[in-house]
Amino acid sequence: MSKDSHVGSPLAATSEVGPRADPTKTEPTQPALLVEHFFRHEKGRLHGALVRLLGVHNLSLAEDVAQEAMLRALRTWSMGGVPANPSAWITQVAMNLARDALRHRKMATGKEAAIITHHEQMTAPLPVAGETSQEIRDDALRLMFVCAHPEIAPDAQVILALKILCGFSTGEIARAFLATEAAIEKQLTRTKQRIADAGIGYELPEGEDLAPRLDGVLAAIYLLFNEGYKASSGDRLLREELCQEAIRLAALIITHPAGRAPRSHALLALMLLTAARFPARLDEQGGLLRLDDQDRSKWDQQLIAQGLMHLGHAAQGTEISEYHLQAGIAALHCLAPDYTSTDWEKILLHYDELLRLKPSPVVALNRAVAVAHLHGPQAGLDTIAAIPQREKLEGHYLLYTVTGELHWRLQNHQAAAWNFRRALSLSQVGPEQAYLARMIERSGGALPEAERSAG
Repeated sequence: MSKDSHVGSPLAATSEVGPRADPTKTEPTQPALLVEHFFRHEKGRLHGALVRLLGVHNLSLAEDVAQEAMLRALRTWSMGGVPANPSAWITQVAMNLARDALRHRKMATGKEAAIITHHEQMTAPLPVAGETSQEIRDDALRLMFVCAHPEIAPDAQVILALKILCGFSTGEIARAFLATEAAIEKQLTRTKQRIADAGIGYELPEGEDLAPRLDGVLAAIYLLFNEGYKASSGDRLLREELCQEAIRLAALIITHPAGRAPRSHALLALMLLTAARFPARLDEQGGLLRLDDQDRSKWDQQLIAQGLMHLGHAAQGTEISEYHLQAGIAALHCLAPDYTSTDWEKILLHYDELLRLKPSPVVALNRAVAVAHLHGPQAGLDTIAAIPQREKLEGHYLLYTVTGELHWRLQNHQAAAWNFRRALSLSQVGPEQAYLARMIERSGGALPEAERSAG
């Protein structure tokens, strides 16, 4: 099982999503929306606090308690209105539920009291990272480093972090890993059992012991950003709140000596340079825009400057990670004054190195797009046909979207329409579906019956 990327995806090279209201700046007021908002923004911190009380071996119980607190919030707020501090309300309910769960397990009275006292001490205001010690203070980040324990396999670390920290559904994780939901469920079950068997605690190691866990933490943040950059399902293609949370966590990591590595700066650079282009990725009707149709004057120059600064920090030393190479590609896009000035030759060199460093079918598909820009659409199709393990992409809409685009450029309209229809049948995101439907019509193809009925 291997994780793959949406950032720098083939679709990103040809078409993108654009401006929409920033959900973090327009906090929802309806109970259902507010609970969902909290679930996405605060789940990591809530799970972190619950794990402090319940112990790492009770991860499943912490998840159940958090879920029940959310359901109670939805019921209570729907009838009695939203409290002044919804975050504190849910946290308090969750803690009470956790204490009840402990009592129901018939723990010894003295031990229970000790645990509750311990929890109250631990939930006192924490010092800011770096102020008084080298420990990382942010609950979500602390739990993220726990998930990245060396006793847990690398992929399992990321899957666990996405589930309990980032609020991902099993389906979202499965799509990120090109796996089935059943496989992800089994992986999560095995990981939790592994944690229990190994007796992994909640204590956060300091200094050099933290460094080996950094890769798992960065990988989880990367996938969190990817899900925000291009949602795996739903009506919204762009979920900026997830991207902002990923950027916040990465920025927090580099404040800590254990996390202040070149690859951490590279990941932050990649996310900033990618987020800078968000304001130009949708048209006024919410339609997905191709890269060559975007108004580059809308790109956020402040974020680009920050991204380039962190890319400069990432260049210190000899380390070159996948994040360095992807950030380099993002920088090349950001620095091109217009679409025709894009340095596809350098972008292809970056993809060549990325494929050598981190071979995967998705990276190979991205590389094929760069090949097509340099050497023409037929060269791109030939490159796609030669992708090793290409069958892993056959359930992914991006394969057919890119193939359809290249056939369309060759004016092979029948082949283009077939691929766009196949992509449409696999896509689960509204703006992408609308884009693919337009491309089918432009190719002279008929929409699937269901799409015609819906339209």
